[in-house]
Amino acid sequence: MGVPMLAERDQLLSEVYDELRAAASRMLHRDAPMLTLQPTELVNEAALRIIRLEQMSWNDRQHFFATGARIMRQAMMDAIKSRKRAKRQAPSIFFEDDPGNSGVDVEMLDAALSKLETISPELARIVEMRFFVGLKPDEIAVVLESSESTIKRRWQTARLWLADELADN
Repeated sequence: MGVPMLAERDQLLSEVYDELRAAASRMLHRDAPMLTLQPTELVNEAALRIIRLEQMSWNDRQHFFATGARIMRQAMMDAIKSRKRAKRQAPSIFFEDDPGNSGVDVEMLDAALSKLETISPELARIVEMRFFVGLKPDEIAVVLESSESTIKRRWQTARLWLADELADN
């Protein structure tokens, strides 16, 4: 990775930082209120992980944001796992639009999402952006350069698949 790539990466990171921080705030408020991690800490951890990557490629600003969101999810999962090890308990998280609002073990969800990624990377990205980052379907449509109706259909498909997968476990 040459100096121009580093400069471009740093510029993109600067451009999406506030958006990532807003996403981190939504993510932590909704999905991990038991963590003492602050949104700024989470996005800073993601930024550090991005900077440490030796090989990172992106197509444009939206792709860079999606990559940043994925790295934030990984950082949040690491924090949750660390807390779970310390407390020996699994935190529950909730699907915002689940009428029953039943809790889901975050590690089981992460494992299911990793499995979904092998089947359909696009569905996994939609779940990641919707569930972990808190983006709405119209915002995801912009990031993935797709129509909102397509994102809504794929979100439904992904939710059904995840519900089935989590029920099996």
